[in-house]
Amino acid sequence: MLSMLEYIKTILQKVSFDKALFEKELAKAIKMLIPEEVTQLKRWCYAQFGKMYRVVLNRCFARVRYS
Repeated sequence: MLSMLEYIKTILQKVSFDKALFEKELAKAIKMLIPEEVTQLKRWCYAQFGKMYRVVLNRCFARVRYS
């Protein structure tokens, strides 16, 4: 069975053709995950999409607040 993190990675890859959709799904994903998973997602996102969507990634991950 896929973990939530792996499922989110699949979704992000599928919507990566559309900047607005990618940002929407990423923001939703960040809210769903626990802090440890957000850290893993952040690393993966910058590796996968850093060149294409650096501004989007910076904006979404800057909003992350760990409690």
